[in-house]
Amino acid sequence: MASGVTIADDCKQQFEAIKRDKKHRYLVFVIKDEKQVVVEKAGDRNGKYQDFVQDLLAAGPDDCRYGVFDYEYDHQCQGTATESRKQKLILMSWCPDTAKIKKKMLYSSSFDALKKALVGVAKYIQATDESEASKEAVEEKLRSTDRT
Repeated sequence: MASGVTIADDCKQQFEAIKRDKKHRYLVFVIKDEKQVVVEKAGDRNGKYQDFVQDLLAAGPDDCRYGVFDYEYDHQCQGTATESRKQKLILMSWCPDTAKIKKKMLYSSSFDALKKALVGVAKYIQATDESEASKEAVEEKLRSTDRT
């Protein structure tokens, strides 16, 4: 079921600025007035993953957000001694268990529209608590798609 929430053009433009131009490290999105997904914050290119999570959770335990992060990590292929640097875009839906039902439903029903608008995301993550949004949990999900 679609929520009728639209994606602001700025969201797509800012996403392209990360994907193509490496202008930002991350973006945090919010649904404004239950009508449109807009960019709430753009993270500096040298921002860290913990900065992203902090900005994602900044609205408090009763609020939901979406976030895109340009994730970099080292990957070692089986049988080689060298590591290669991998880069993958992740799209996270942050809906804590403590958020109101109406808000959680709005965010979860609008997630597909955002997925379709942001072409080139490697992994989609739905987090309801900080452990699911942790660097370790995210990296584990990203590594699961790597060839060994």
